[in-house]
Amino acid sequence: MEVPAGFLVVSLLLSCFVSTSHGVYFSSLKGTLIVTASPSAGQVLKAGEDKITVTWRFNNTLPAGTDSTYKTINVKLCYAPISQKDRSWRKTVDLLKKDKTCPHKIVARPYAASNNSFTWTVERDVPSAIYFVRAYAIDAQGVQAAYGQTTDAHKATNLFEIQAITGRHVSLDIASICFSAFSIVSLAGFFYMEKRKAKSSQQK
Repeated sequence: MEVPAGFLVVSLLLSCFVSTSHGVYFSSLKGTLIVTASPSAGQVLKAGEDKITVTWRFNNTLPAGTDSTYKTINVKLCYAPISQKDRSWRKTVDLLKKDKTCPHKIVARPYAASNNSFTWTVERDVPSAIYFVRAYAIDAQGVQAAYGQTTDAHKATNLFEIQAITGRHVSLDIASICFSAFSIVSLAGFFYMEKRKAKSSQQK
C-alpha cells in the first residue's frame, strides 16, 4: 500500500514540532567552546560603569566538523549558585527554556570558530550578585547546540561580583548638602533680620 506524499510531509513536520517543543536540556549539551572574561576571580565591578571583555572560540582539539551546525553565538551573564540560593527567580533548571541562570544578554554574534571578542559595559539594571559568563552556540533552528563558560562544571571557580547602582549619586549628595547649608544660612538670616526689626520697633 502506497503512503501519500502529503501524509509523509505532515508526519515529518509533526515530528520536528514534537522534538523541538520538548526543548533542549543543558545536560545534553557538550562544552565545545572555550570562553574567557576579563574580570579576575573575586573582582568587584560596578553596574553602569565597569566593562567586561569576553572572548570565545571553538575548542580545536575536538574533531573537525563538530561545529558544522553552529550559526550564532549568544553570550550571557549568569548567576553563580551562591547568588541563586533562596531566589526562585534565578533558579537553575536543566530544561533551558525554563532555566533562569543566565538572564542578562551580553551579545549575539554570527558564529566564527576563532578570533571572537566583545567588550560590554555592565548595564545599570544588573543587580548585585556573584556572576560568571556563558556562551551558547545556536543552530539554524534557533536551538542551543553547545556551550562554553568561564567557570567549571560546578560553577565555583573564576567568579566575580557586580555591585548594583544604589540609587544615590555623589553629585546628588553634594547638591543636597549645599541646599541644606543654604537653607540653614537663610533661616538664620531671616531670624536675625526679624530680631533687628523687633529691636528697632521697641526703640521707637
